[in-house]
Amino acid sequence: MADLAAYRAVGTLYNALMTALVLGLVTRRGENTAREYVFRHFRRQHLEKFLPGLKKLGIASEPHAPACALYHYHSNALGGVKTGYLRESDTKAWVRYPPPRWIWKGTAIAAVPHSVSAAMLHGWHGHNGVSLGNPGLGFVCTGMTVDGLPGLEGYYLDHGRPLKEEERVRFAYGTEEMPRVDWATQPKLETASWPEERRQKTFRSYALEYVRTLLPTLQELLGPADARQELGRVARLVGLQFHEETARDLDLPTDLERGDLLSARDFGRWLSAVLTAGGEDVAAEEEDGAVVVRAAGWRVARDLALADPLLAFDAWNELWLGAAAAHDRFLKVQTTRSLGEKGWSIAWRIAPR
Repeated sequence: MADLAAYRAVGTLYNALMTALVLGLVTRRGENTAREYVFRHFRRQHLEKFLPGLKKLGIASEPHAPACALYHYHSNALGGVKTGYLRESDTKAWVRYPPPRWIWKGTAIAAVPHSVSAAMLHGWHGHNGVSLGNPGLGFVCTGMTVDGLPGLEGYYLDHGRPLKEEERVRFAYGTEEMPRVDWATQPKLETASWPEERRQKTFRSYALEYVRTLLPTLQELLGPADARQELGRVARLVGLQFHEETARDLDLPTDLERGDLLSARDFGRWLSAVLTAGGEDVAAEEEDGAVVVRAAGWRVARDLALADPLLAFDAWNELWLGAAAAHDRFLKVQTTRSLGEKGWSIAWRIAPR
């Protein structure tokens, strides 16, 4: 049960981090910057994952429109996101993401502009035809939840003629809606029979990939220093806001103000559990009246081409510093990190202050 809770914690924290970053960009950098970030984020994920994903899912031989809709249906289902699918023909197939929207969880959806939500479609859905070598394949969006409609939905359509870039995603609110589907007869992968641990691991990995895309994309858009500022700010807030929920799920104490070694041990257990569930190689011990958690490497950033890896780490690390402050504001957490020829060396020293 502890492992399951730790996987849930990673998924919860990284989901919240992605959402918080976008909202932070909207409020501090403006709608245009947030839109550009979301576009780049999903275009990067598309280029990395779409064509290999079609093969992994066994749908690469399907006609292009149904293959694209099935890809989104299955890939989101793997991440625990409810999605609907309907094939009308070989040239037209629907996909629908009913509320609640995973990426804009909770009340966050009220702060997401139309253009920022639409940027996801332009970044990914509108590029599927290009990647498939089919210039006539486009996506018609018939509704988005951020606009008050009962889900993000639309259909892939093979127009039978080359599309201009601005035609690859078209909005057609009020003209069509996805026909009724029987949820009981929707296509299913073997995930339906997966044990709960595997489901939670997949949920964890789904959210983890958002962060792996987030780190280089934000540095490229804002530059390493500004990316560290914006991501670090919201990461700390997410740590503060979600520590209690995740610690309670792990059966660990919350909201302490003891500022003693026992409290440091409790936070060390939380940090070790969450980092381990995120794939890090972690060890913890006590030294000179403090708890020291060490990580051999930084899996989140493995194989990423970062303009400044240290600043990216510092931004990510604010997540854990925020969580520590929420756990017990009378503890002090000192982070040491270095990146050499043999890789990362990371340690958190948790002690009374």
